Amino acid sequence: MSEESRTDSLGMYLRALKLPSVLEHHADLAQKASQEGWPFERYLHALFEIEMLDRKARRIERLRQQSQLPPDKTLATLDNARMPAKVRRQVPTLCEGHFVDRAENILAFGHPGRGKTHVLSAIGHELVQRGIAVLFVPAYSLVQRLLRAKRDLALESELRKLDRFDVVLLDDIGYVQQDRDEMEVLFTFLAERYERKSVLITSNLVFSQWDRIFRDPMTTAAAIDRLVHHATILEFAGPSIRDEEAKKRNSAGTGASAEKTTSKEEKGS
Repeated sequence: MSEESRTDSLGMYLRALKLPSVLEHHADLAQKASQEGWPFERYLHALFEIEMLDRKARRIERLRQQSQLPPDKTLATLDNARMPAKVRRQVPTLCEGHFVDRAENILAFGHPGRGKTHVLSAIGHELVQRGIAVLFVPAYSLVQRLLRAKRDLALESELRKLDRFDVVLLDDIGYVQQDRDEMEVLFTFLAERYERKSVLITSNLVFSQWDRIFRDPMTTAAAIDRLVHHATILEFAGPSIRDEEAKKRNSAGTGASAEKTTSKEEKGS
């Protein structure tokens, strides 16, 4: 077999074995190994290390796209000074992801605009970076998704799809005001994940107000019991971050407008 034929065959084998990084780099790395006198084992080690690192990067990118996490709500964009001190201390440990191994939950409570979604999304991004499958979904959207599946007699199949995610971040559960069918599918989802998979939840309602969500006292108690049995609770107090940012924007706009007006008056004089 000629050298060209062997090269073609090698490329075919590497494609069949789904080793794209080995296919891309083997020739250049072989030349480097020859020039530097590497033993064959070092060459193989370097080659397959590239493949493993590239696979990890591709998997993380795939998980990031599937997660539907808000791309701007990361640790890098989080204002630590605005977080409650206790939450600030808890976040680094939660980002390590050990709670996922234990199928534990994170529950974030606080009035609107306190940063609950940003903090949990930032944790979600860090989990993805560690190769953990995360799904961000607004509570109302998940309920409607499950309701359609139930109507189509495919609820079990839909729950299996959600089960592929190690973590589901359910955003704004406090805004879900449900009828009985909606309440039932949400409870079914939470019960299915109990002690098996993690749930991250943001809510503007404290537990004593969750009868607004589930309507039935027994269902409310059962849902809370399952969620808090293995959970970390984050409490967000203080002023609304969104209100503060809006005031700053308005203040900046007023200042700029005043400067323009002064400038015009000076020119007119």
